[in-house]
Amino acid sequence: QVRLVESGGGLVQPGGSLSLSCRASGTIASIYILGWYRQAPGKQRELVATITNRGDTNYGDSVKGRFTISRDNAKNTVYLQTSNLKLEDTAVYYCYTKLGRTMNLGEAWGQGTQVTVSS
Repeated sequence: QVRLVESGGGLVQPGGSLSLSCRASGTIASIYILGWYRQAPGKQRELVATITNRGDTNYGDSVKGRFTISRDNAKNTVYLQTSNLKLEDTAVYYCYTKLGRTMNLGEAWGQGTQVTVSS
C-alpha cells in the first residue's frame, strides 16, 4: 500500500557529497521507520541508516560519521546526506519503510537509485 520513490543518485568523485531523497505515498498513516539500505555488486544488502517517526536514528558502521539521515514527516520524505564518499560507497541505495511501532504491519522497498563513486 505504501510506495517509495528514491531520487538523487548519480556519479560523484571520491571525497564528494550528494543527497538522496525518498518520498512515500499511498497508505502512510502507519509508517514507523524510514531508512536506507544499499547493495553493491557481489555483496549482501546492508543497513545504511534508519530513522523512526520520533527522530531516533541508527547508522551502519561503515557510514557512521559521514552520512546523515533525516525526515520531514509533513512531506512524508526521508533524506540521506552523504559526505566524504569513498569508492566502497558505490551501490544501489534502496529506500525502506516499516509500518507499525509495536506490531509489524508490513514493509516496503523503493526501486533503488544508483550511487557511483569514481575518479
